[in-house]
Amino acid sequence: MKRSAKNLIERYFWQLTDGCGNDDCDNEFCASCRHFQPLDRNAAAVRALELCKINAKLCDLKTSQTGSDIQPPVFIEHSHTFSEMLTFLSNTVCMIVSVCEEEGDYSALIRVIGRIFSNANALIKSFRKDEINSSEPRDGASEQPGASLDVTVDIDSVRRVYERLQTIEQAESALLNALVYLTPNVELDLEYLEVYEANPDYLNIFVILMENGNLHSPEYLELALPQLCKTMSKLPVAALTRLCKLWSGYDLPHIRRMMETFQQLITYTVVSREYSGEHLVNEDDTVVAACKCLKLVFYANILGGDVDTEHNDDDDGGAADSDELSLHELLGEERLYKKGPQIDLLEKELGVRPIDSRKPLIPFEDFVNESLNDVVEMDKDFTFFKVDAETKFSFQTCPFVLNVFTKNQGLYYDNRIRMYSERRLTALYSAAQGQQPSPYLKLKVRRDHIIDDALVRLEMISMENPSDLKKQLFVEFEGEQGVDEGGVSKEFFQLVLEEIFNPDIGMFTYDDDTKLFWFNSSSLENEAQYTLVGIVLGLAIYNNCILDVHFPMVVYRKLMGKRGTFCDLPDSHPGLYQSLKELLDYNGDVEADMALTFQISHADLFGSPVLHDLKEKAEDIPVSKENRQEFVDLYTDYILNTSVERQFRAFKKGFLMVTSESPMKYLFRPEEVELLICGSRKLDFEALEKTVEYDGGYSKDTQIIKDFWGTLHSFGEEQKRLFLQFTTGTDRAPVGGLGKLKMIIVKNGSDTERLPTSHTCFNALLLPEYSSKEKLQERLLKAITYAKGFGML
Repeated sequence: MKRSAKNLIERYFWQLTDGCGNDDCDNEFCASCRHFQPLDRNAAAVRALELCKINAKLCDLKTSQTGSDIQPPVFIEHSHTFSEMLTFLSNTVCMIVSVCEEEGDYSALIRVIGRIFSNANALIKSFRKDEINSSEPRDGASEQPGASLDVTVDIDSVRRVYERLQTIEQAESALLNALVYLTPNVELDLEYLEVYEANPDYLNIFVILMENGNLHSPEYLELALPQLCKTMSKLPVAALTRLCKLWSGYDLPHIRRMMETFQQLITYTVVSREYSGEHLVNEDDTVVAACKCLKLVFYANILGGDVDTEHNDDDDGGAADSDELSLHELLGEERLYKKGPQIDLLEKELGVRPIDSRKPLIPFEDFVNESLNDVVEMDKDFTFFKVDAETKFSFQTCPFVLNVFTKNQGLYYDNRIRMYSERRLTALYSAAQGQQPSPYLKLKVRRDHIIDDALVRLEMISMENPSDLKKQLFVEFEGEQGVDEGGVSKEFFQLVLEEIFNPDIGMFTYDDDTKLFWFNSSSLENEAQYTLVGIVLGLAIYNNCILDVHFPMVVYRKLMGKRGTFCDLPDSHPGLYQSLKELLDYNGDVEADMALTFQISHADLFGSPVLHDLKEKAEDIPVSKENRQEFVDLYTDYILNTSVERQFRAFKKGFLMVTSESPMKYLFRPEEVELLICGSRKLDFEALEKTVEYDGGYSKDTQIIKDFWGTLHSFGEEQKRLFLQFTTGTDRAPVGGLGKLKMIIVKNGSDTERLPTSHTCFNALLLPEYSSKEKLQERLLKAITYAKGFGML
């Protein structure tokens, strides 16, 4: 059987190269046929294997003039056919595998794999679309990935080959060894010879290599995959852009496989190595390269999902750049205080941002690598991000791998450095002018006039010297002794928001179903009030305070530069969304049954109906099946954008007065900004118990501490929130959860009738050593229920 297959292939090869000798031959697979297109020996070898597989027609051999039989060449001792193969096609591989299986010897296959997969030029020319036999079967009827792009690789063919080879152990080893040999040479070519610019098909190498489904296996993680990532990261932006667009057309399993491959390499590298202040993870070439490659999958994941690159609000609310030199520039510190990172060239070429993503193929959370977050030192990373971006790698250029807590640390360092900067500038200006410096943003307010006092002071600052808003906040309540180390500011924010969101004031409307606030389009309040709310939100982020704010997600999307669309209505206006969706889904006669026009009605501040035209002559334009999508879009735009434009613009202006120079917009998604401002409502007191510290003689084994945690865990949800409010100044968990809260319980004397007290500035609970668990519970409940105001102990 083995010998007969070999003889058949030899005969096909001879027939394709020399022919049968019959001048009247009509066999289209014979060189003697007058319609036959001549083949070189390499192409003939490939074709011979294909003809053998389909049992094509063989001609009879003619004899020579001497009467002896013409002998075909000794074709397959694995020397002639396979040694001349310099490209791969799926049918070719299958035939080679079949022959090797029949002979029980895979050495020829291994040599072919080694020769082609270790040679850049051979790999570029393999699996070409223009060399595919039109009769070659396809996997499914859908258009193959990359068909709409200028990529010359037949990806379906590549996948079939890998699927066949990965069943053969020897072939897998050959692929691994070939990759180890190939990548250093390709890296040098990319770095020094500009090979991609000379031949864009150089990208084929990476398209083919990334289809290997075993790249995540342990054998590849040690050397081959790190080298591939380093090589891929050297591709020019134009090539990376093509790769992203190509991958965005892949189906979900293939994109997820690539994402998990790079994630596994990052995790494997991080857990198997040790990092320190002298050896940072930022300096690990493997981790850095894997993150850069994961970035390609991240953007492909966005492009392949639901994307909205329109509906952008170009108004950034910021002041125009001045041509005058700032003091930072005069001091040589302009890099540290620049408004944001360098433009992401890949993002610019793709024309898409994370904020444009409505629904990615893979949830963004799956791109976060927790092992990496455990070892990255954000103080060092922040310096690389702001100062040494050209020479050092910062993970803030790949923020998708960082969790919210880690990114918040980067934001914290940025805010603190800006506060320190404002102190320095104040000292310099004051020294030059002979005035007493004021390094803080000081607000002195009366509890019963908190809005008026805060509004007047902040409005004056925003007009006279907006940069003062970037100083550290220091609040003083008139007639109270509390010194603001953070706790007084927390209560200030809480009281301001309680007043502003009071329905009687009418600045915001409240939805009883969603429990969310929305801007009142009919509000009689001036814009300064809304600017104050924006400033308060900005100051909360800037001073690391959590606010009890209840806005729909569209507010945060709008703050980050997007306009509200129909997709935002389920969260902000669910009733209206349901009505408009029913209109879009209605199968009957829309015009006759609905009787709608492009004139809409809504209630004003006093509940009276107000008519609004969505377009010219709106009352004369009926809503029909043909124009109902336009009606829905215009209606949504009016509700979420146009009707509240005055209020929201003032609100955003105030927010940007504080945050315009912050990297927040580059690091965080809207849902993460909400978490920064509002904290998490999920309270895990078990996690808090594991991380809390003790002082003054208490430890986790002290009986009063055991009684305390038993009491706290027995509390209901509302009582737990009261305790958190009493101890920290807010009833929300910080970014990262209660496990990230730095809380301390301090012994405050022996048994007494005094209530527990707290320093909300330091998240410190001062707990007397009560004589019984019952007394502890009674005293603690009274303290958290009636606590309000500040005094000196």
